[in-house]
Amino acid sequence: MTTYTAQDYKKGLARWCPGCGDHFFLASLQKAMAEIGVAPYETAVISGIGCSSRLPYYVNTYAMQTIHGRAAAVATGAKVTNPNLTVWQISGDGDALAIGGNHFIHAMRRNIDLNMILLNNRIYGLTKGQYSPTSPRGFVSKSSPFGTCEDPFRPAELCFGARGKFFARSVASDNAETMKILQAAYKHKGAAVCEILQNCVIFNNGCHDAVYSSEGRKTNAIYVRHGEPLVFGENNEYGLMQQGFGLKVVKIGENGVKLEDILIHDAHCMEDTLQLKLAMMSNEDGFPVALGVIRDVEAPTYDAAVNAQIEEVKAQKKYHNFMELLETNDIWEVE
Repeated sequence: MTTYTAQDYKKGLARWCPGCGDHFFLASLQKAMAEIGVAPYETAVISGIGCSSRLPYYVNTYAMQTIHGRAAAVATGAKVTNPNLTVWQISGDGDALAIGGNHFIHAMRRNIDLNMILLNNRIYGLTKGQYSPTSPRGFVSKSSPFGTCEDPFRPAELCFGARGKFFARSVASDNAETMKILQAAYKHKGAAVCEILQNCVIFNNGCHDAVYSSEGRKTNAIYVRHGEPLVFGENNEYGLMQQGFGLKVVKIGENGVKLEDILIHDAHCMEDTLQLKLAMMSNEDGFPVALGVIRDVEAPTYDAAVNAQIEEVKAQKKYHNFMELLETNDIWEVE
């Protein structure tokens, strides 16, 4: 068995602004690919248009940069026609959720076996700073000089609403956690969405400041692990409990709260209510941001079903290629 290193997946010199989250994510992806161990020639990286969509140029695999918003469509075709190919789809928040929104939700609805990476910096960076579908209400940008008058998409909400079976989140600067969710996405059979929170140093600097540093994550984020209690804080002194149909933050040891009272994370539960509650938590609402694999549920995949259907139909036919098809009809030989 061939052993790969991150170097085997590197190509060229990445051209992004110094400090851009794309640099962090690229390094994590290359390391994760090496640990996963799928050969470069059995891997494809497909993107749309945007800063993050330049990533295929910097991986030593099959790669393709498509047109704006169409990464999921092309990735779908690649996976269905080459079922043994490992496909990584790379999109930014504008590329995936604006012009590519239709492809994004239907790839999840169909549950196509793709590793769908959503690099979210809440801005259009390549076109120089317009607000994106994930920019918050009131956000001032070149295309909204007086503040946006609309509410943003929340990627987790779209994923769950489209009956997504896998959703994970990490911060671009958190290499270890990003590698974990990428490996989990690869193992999952179906559409696996990984939201990567990243910084745009030029047009939206500090957009994820609360969780971008390791110190910030200790108090402003919670790492969710399947089968483990939902605790967070400098010393895991806080936890999450259910309150009605929602969640509440409690301090362990106060008001009679014990560790046994804290919710246990179940990423494999088919009922997604609590998973969605976790995914939608925000610092603005007084909750920590959930990082890690939030939902991971197995279900039939579109690509496997289509290929199985093709084989079933072929087995019932008298012909299996074009010449055999011609010979199923009357044939005359002219001498």
